[in-house]
Amino acid sequence: MVRFVLLTRPGCELCEEMLAELQHFAAGRDVTIELVDVDRDASLKVRFGHKIPVLLLDDEPVCRGRFDAAEVERLL
Repeated sequence: MVRFVLLTRPGCELCEEMLAELQHFAAGRDVTIELVDVDRDASLKVRFGHKIPVLLLDDEPVCRGRFDAAEVERLL
C-alpha cells in the first residue's frame, strides 16, 4: 500500500485542486491519502510555511503547488 501525505491548510484553493487530482489518480489503486494541516505542526510550518500544497511520499516531497501525475507514477 502506498501512503501519501498532503500538506494543506484550510481555505487553500491549490490544496483543494491537488487533493482532487490526487484522489482521481488514486482511484482503483492501493493508496491512502492523509491530509495534514501544516499550521498544526510547528516543524512542518517552519519547513514548508506558505509553500503548500506539498505532496509527500515516504516523507519526501514529490509535488509542490501542482500535482504532477507523471512524476508520481515514476516514483511508484
